[in-house]
Amino acid sequence: MNHQQKDELTGAVRDALLHAVTHLEPSLMTRLDWMHRETMSATKVLGADDAKKARYEASLEVLEMIQENLAIADATGLPMCQDTGMVVAFVEMGSDVHFSMQEVGEALDNGIALAVRDGFFRNSVVSDPVFDRENTRTNLPAVVHWFPKESGGLTIRMMLKGFGSENCSALAMLNPTAGVETVLSTILDMVRKAGGKPCPPIVLGVGLGGTAERALLLSKKALLREVGSTNPDPRYARLEQQLFDSIQDLHIGPGGFGGPLTALAVAVEHEPTHIAGLPVGVSISCWADRKAVVQWGGAQ
Repeated sequence: MNHQQKDELTGAVRDALLHAVTHLEPSLMTRLDWMHRETMSATKVLGADDAKKARYEASLEVLEMIQENLAIADATGLPMCQDTGMVVAFVEMGSDVHFSMQEVGEALDNGIALAVRDGFFRNSVVSDPVFDRENTRTNLPAVVHWFPKESGGLTIRMMLKGFGSENCSALAMLNPTAGVETVLSTILDMVRKAGGKPCPPIVLGVGLGGTAERALLLSKKALLREVGSTNPDPRYARLEQQLFDSIQDLHIGPGGFGGPLTALAVAVEHEPTHIAGLPVGVSISCWADRKAVVQWGGAQ
């Protein structure tokens, strides 16, 4: 990788993150508009003495504040949320990539550091988890997962993962005899326990199978999908819809105030697992489900 190529990749990462910290993907904006309309309609039909009235009105106010934040971010270029998150990147390198992992990693780090500086990101990463907890002031290091692919170029998929929602991640190691209903109830219990802590409305990522760490990684991969996309396997697509509908029935609501709707989207990913287990991993994103993609060379 020559200096020009490194600078171009660095700039592409920077620009993608600056856009992600100020703009949500169109499909998520559509879901937020849907939730606002539905919550407003549900609120209007409640009588003044209905116990749900205050909760629904508070939920509606949260949704309106989210819309205001997004408008301000768009107009000013300032982050939509004060927690600008930790960068989690999934890097796919195809056969058309003639750069080393080290070169790509350096460009990725440089792009993140520039975005943090130029986009007024909050410094949110510490160098040691237990003892020093000294702020790195660059939001580095990022969490980077590397994957080979048979053909094509370089694809870097990134999310800005806030920790209000990250702290609500969960893992369950179910018995191999657990069926769909047990999987459903386990995930719903995780969401119920999280309550208002992940700053709902939420996007839910679920990983099924693999090992403990793979299930959680799959749940992160699920969050990288376009909001509203469905699993290509119709059985898992039905599971996504069942979870989406059942989460609404929890009545956690925007901000945790108890409104009629909680989930903006649910995505499930799965892979083979051992005969003796059924790992279930859950990752939750708050409404600020910020994602970015950089593609570089070759057929993607």
